[in-house]
Amino acid sequence: MKKIAGYICLVLSFSVWGVIALLPFIDISKGEVAAATTFLIISGEVLFLVSIALLGKDAWEHIKAMFKRNK
Repeated sequence: MKKIAGYICLVLSFSVWGVIALLPFIDISKGEVAAATTFLIISGEVLFLVSIALLGKDAWEHIKAMFKRNK
């Protein structure tokens, strides 16, 4: 159950960025767009950290390996 919750948090943390991309097309004021963007960025980062905490060190090593350069 812990891994499932971790994967759900991981997917949600990345889907937040898609919502941020859609905000300019919604009929709300610029101040509300700025507030929503700030909230979504922070919540996306928190969801990512929670997902790493739930999935464990192996998942974190796998994510780091995807971004490492081969020398």
